[in-house]
Formats: sequence, C-alpha cells, structure tokens
Amino acid sequence: MGNANTTIRPEEAAFFSKLARDWWNPTGKMASLHEVNPVRLEFLRDAIDAHWPGSAGNAKPLAGKSALDIGCGAGLLCEPLARLGADVTGVDASAENVSVAAAHAEGVGLDIRYMAGEVGKLDIGAFDLVTCVEVIEHVADKRAFIADIAARLAPGGLLVMSTPNRTAASRVLLVGAAEAIGYVPRGTHRWRDFINPEEFEELLTGVGLERIDQRGIAFRPGKGLHLSEDTSINYILSARHAP
Repeated sequence: MGNANTTIRPEEAAFFSKLARDWWNPTGKMASLHEVNPVRLEFLRDAIDAHWPGSAGNAKPLAGKSALDIGCGAGLLCEPLARLGADVTGVDASAENVSVAAAHAEGVGLDIRYMAGEVGKLDIGAFDLVTCVEVIEHVADKRAFIADIAARLAPGGLLVMSTPNRTAASRVLLVGAAEAIGYVPRGTHRWRDFINPEEFEELLTGVGLERIDQRGIAFRPGKGLHLSEDTSINYILSARHAP
C-alpha cells in the first residue's frame, strides 16, 4: 500500500484547508497559483512532447494515458491535464480541497477522480504521468515522499515536479516580501524546508529516478513569471525511471 512513514504535516493540511474555498478565485488569496500555472503548463507540455514524441502538435497528447497530481489542491493542474486527454486522479491531504476540486470539475463538465489522504497509503496503482507542484517543501519526510511518488510512476512514465529553491533570494522574496505584500498567504512557506536542485537530484537518484530537464521559474517586470535558466527562486523539473 505504500510507505508507512507519515509525510503529511497536520498543520500544513489544516493551513491549506482554510484556503480551499478561495482556491479558484484568480484575484483571491491563491492568485499567485493562477499566475504561475500557465508557466508550469508550458514546461509540462514541452516535457510531454519530448517524452512521447508522437504527441507533439496533438491537442490531446495525453489521450489514453493516466495522470496523477499529488497535492492537487482544488484542481488547478488536474483540470488542464484532463483537457489534454488524460484519465486524471488528484490526491490531496485536505478533504476540504478535494471537495472543492470535485465540485469545480463537475461544474465545468470534467470527469476527474479526487481522493483525500497520503499518496503512499492509497491503493491507486501506477500512472503514466505523475505531477507534484509546490508540495515537497511542505512534507515532513522528503525521502519517504519521493519513494511514494516513484512507486506511483509506471514503467516508461514521466514525472514533473516543482518547488522553491533554498537561497538567500527566495528567503527575501518568497517568504519575506511575498507574504508581506499579500502575494501569498502568510505562513505559506518555511524557508528551511526548501530544497536546492542538487538535493532534489540526490532524492530522485535515491529512489531510482533520473532527472531529464530542469528550468527556473523567474519573474521580471514587464514579462512577469516565465521559464528561465535562473533557478534561484523556484524551479521545475522532469524525471523518469533510470535505465
């Protein structure tokens, strides 16, 4: 059924549960997620096309494939995955988030399976595509969490994850300034829990995964959030089972 270790911090689940009802408001407390989602999707689409070359140019490149979004929140990534043709499952520690996600998907006519709980303790099998964005920095045991993720990735599958980097810049901008001006809800981030790309690669290697590609998610006035070679604030990567 998965790793026996508990990876979810109860206080983290409770924090995001309180934000559940505001998740789909593009100008609300979760506005930053709506702004970064298109950037993540740009990387994700490139990763899909590179991993499954026959999908390039296809409006539904994930048709016939299964996708799992871990830490799905209210479904901001699950719904685009479904529109790309995938059979989507979303898992989140917060039952409130899952409830909001399911209601929103039904309202827009998307058939997405949502489940509350720890991914390692759910008997859900393996998936062609696994996504996990801005989640690993919130879990208690990162090694156990990565092992649970690897167990959910089918042979030949694609993994896409993103997380903040642990740098002086991210401490100032993501934790200090972003919370001070209300760009993210106060208490969203704990800087000491961020991991750098080298640490992330070590975690992946430890469970038999290899990194394929990595890009920074950066901000520039006039351009906004965009994919970049600058990983100092936030980065997104793709990985697969090592041969």
